[in-house]
Amino acid sequence: MDRETRKIALKRIRQLFKLAYVTIRADNELAQRYVFIARRIAMAAKIRLPREFRHMVCRHCKKFIVPGINCRVRLQPKREPHIVITCLECGKHMRIPIKRKRCN
Repeated sequence: MDRETRKIALKRIRQLFKLAYVTIRADNELAQRYVFIARRIAMAAKIRLPREFRHMVCRHCKKFIVPGINCRVRLQPKREPHIVITCLECGKHMRIPIKRKRCN
């Protein structure tokens, strides 16, 4: 795929995630459909979802998750500090490491 196609795909993905975020409270099924289409566009264009959107999709059930609606977010400061996102759709956990600032 050429550069222009990937640019258009990324633009559509951003638009679909924005629509999903707006409609999640009113119509959960429609929001899930928007995210499904956005993921299919990314796969067809062979591009990765941007990081801000990757954290909004459950790694296990591939559902659209928004804190306070269908997922729970907790900070774990012990050992390696990380964020734990629990999907309330499937009950699985996702862990995202928090990078510490280095002092030189």
